[in-house]
Amino acid sequence: MITGDGLLGPAWSGTPADGATADPAVLRALLDAEAALARAQNRPDLADAIASAEVGDLGHGGGNPVIPLVKALPEGAHDGATSQDVLDTALMLVAARARRLVLLDLASAAGALAELAREYRDTPMPGRTLTQHAVPTTFGLKAAGWRSLVLDAYERLGAVTLPAQLGGAGGTLATLSVPLMERFAREVGLAAPLLPWHVLRTPVADLAGALAFCCGALGKIAADVLVLSRTEIGEVTEGSGGGSSAMPHKSNPVHATLIAACARQAPSLAAILYGAMAAEDERPAGAWHAEWEPLRTLLRLAGGAAWHAAALTGGLRVHPARMRENLSLTGGLIVAERVMGELSRQLGKKAARELLETASRDAARLRMPLRQAVETALANTETSVDAGLFDPTGYSGAAGELVDRALDRPLKEIADVELPR
Repeated sequence: MITGDGLLGPAWSGTPADGATADPAVLRALLDAEAALARAQNRPDLADAIASAEVGDLGHGGGNPVIPLVKALPEGAHDGATSQDVLDTALMLVAARARRLVLLDLASAAGALAELAREYRDTPMPGRTLTQHAVPTTFGLKAAGWRSLVLDAYERLGAVTLPAQLGGAGGTLATLSVPLMERFAREVGLAAPLLPWHVLRTPVADLAGALAFCCGALGKIAADVLVLSRTEIGEVTEGSGGGSSAMPHKSNPVHATLIAACARQAPSLAAILYGAMAAEDERPAGAWHAEWEPLRTLLRLAGGAAWHAAALTGGLRVHPARMRENLSLTGGLIVAERVMGELSRQLGKKAARELLETASRDAARLRMPLRQAVETALANTETSVDAGLFDPTGYSGAAGELVDRALDRPLKEIADVELPR
């Protein structure tokens, strides 16, 4: 169901990340931060009153939502804190809650890819470089590579420290204290900072980088699926494609398309958050304010990409017969490297290369198998090449061993993330 501003955000609208980052979730995090501050100050009754406060439209007074929020809270709330303390802490809470959802979906995708890598460990398919057939590979190795990227994203995002923020008006804790800052972090459930980080934006920049990396890593999977599911290639298809408003025969790769859309947006948003690090004084005008919406959008994009990746990988259909058919498209040219190795052993490298280049051109021009072209070129010599060398299914190198190595990499346990067993 599309809610709020999600009509033009199908990549994340309706996913768990949508609810975790929507305005009600941000407001809940603001109230949680204010209540945690009251508890850290040993004022449990005030904390309970804040947690149950009914807050209406906060508007835009004062340039951030905390200023009108405080006016709606019970007397005594927000004592000693500044608006940035509460909003930064709330956004870290939103990030922590959204991150947990992203990590769960990444773990699900990694599990599905491990199954694909095992099942298709030795299934041959064309390897492609610069859009052209290169040498054979296996679908298992491709799936293992996808899983490796997912695990990279999972570990990077899980390792980002999300601290609470408490520094007071100028970041000196003038009316507060270091022990209070640490108690506040414990109460709110975030990491305790070494220093107030009002203008030390490492936490936001680190989070931005991990979220953009996540989108990019999943974008690689999407890019491959979009190519391999083309009608003329047909080596994979999405388990549940989307329809077309004009062409009833189509089943579009919607999950991959939406992941690709996330991957294209994320880098520019991360750049905004990196740019906001150059913040003047003890609180900047504009740099901090520029972070809020890009950060939320990055969380939504990573959450949407991970959710769609879990659905994509869990339902991906693999077509080995089509892969085998495509391996034959070049008439054996895909194993020219292998044949040249054998010819080099018999003729020398220079002569072998010249002969094979000529044979390859003849094979392409005359549309004959490479084996026939090579045998024709060798007709008046005493050199011969075993026919088996022209079989592309037998030339996948150490692909199987590499799959096994990749599958030995475990999914790491991350605090606060209960993984499915």
